[in-house]
Amino acid sequence: MNTNSKPRHFVFLLLGEFSQACFTCALEALRQGNRAVGYDAYTWAIAAEGGDMMSGSNGIEMKLHMGLDEVNRDDTIVVCGGLNIAQNTTKPIINWLRRESRKGVAIAGISTGSYTLAKAGLLDGRRCTIHWENHDSFEEDFPEVELLKTVYVIDGNRMSCAGGTSSIDLFLKIIADDHGQDAANWVSDQLIYNSPRTEKDGQRLSIPTRIGVRHPKLAEVIKMMEENIEEPISPSILAKDVGMSTRQLERLFRRYLDRSPKRYYMELRLQKARNLLMQTGMTVINVALACGFASPSHFSKCYRAQYNTTPYRERGSQMSGDS
Repeated sequence: MNTNSKPRHFVFLLLGEFSQACFTCALEALRQGNRAVGYDAYTWAIAAEGGDMMSGSNGIEMKLHMGLDEVNRDDTIVVCGGLNIAQNTTKPIINWLRRESRKGVAIAGISTGSYTLAKAGLLDGRRCTIHWENHDSFEEDFPEVELLKTVYVIDGNRMSCAGGTSSIDLFLKIIADDHGQDAANWVSDQLIYNSPRTEKDGQRLSIPTRIGVRHPKLAEVIKMMEENIEEPISPSILAKDVGMSTRQLERLFRRYLDRSPKRYYMELRLQKARNLLMQTGMTVINVALACGFASPSHFSKCYRAQYNTTPYRERGSQMSGDS
């Protein structure tokens, strides 16, 4: 064990309303990594744009070590995102990331930090991931980035994880690559994290677990619905594809989900529409089209029935910062 080797230094860039959970999980993994190897293999600094403190989405403030200062080429920048990522991705931050990336600095985005990296053009032609709630809007905003639905992605010197405890998985991988799997396993045990996930694991619970029903045909139909929002599939075709009659499919949804297939499908489409309205600058008409509504008036009517407001008012409240 070479205790004289140079520590690997991480600069955690906290954006406004950052996710405290994701940031803390990453930091704790590094702290335990030092314990695992018996010396300070990892060091870190907390940075943000201006000021001495930065407040997370839970209101807790973190004391900063630095602002948007230059970092060393061997450092790793970790962009910690959270809520309202578009507003909290400022021009100075984008310019700083571009400047540091030109040195060849490794850069990671955790939680919604991938948005900031993509906005700076640092993920063009790369693979990445982002929190599932931001997946639809990210795809619309950055078609040049290959977006995956996994818990974390490593693509060269660009890394990303989806938020929450997924930063543990990413940093366990970093520790394993740096110091071996035994060290990573020790850290996992210390964090009482007994099911580490790989780069291939998905973010969300399985459909049966999410809906609380273990019915393979029902899960298959819901999967088809989720994958075909822009061009909805008729209930008769959905039923046929899983070897059922339309009436049997109706009974299945009524029995387990207390709604018709048509109603359930509509709720999925409206949820995606709401995400796009709240998280992107897409026009209401384009949001409607992206969610399978050919008529803006029909979209507005359905949206009002579901959320008791219109898409235009929803967009207006977002733009004024009331979301």
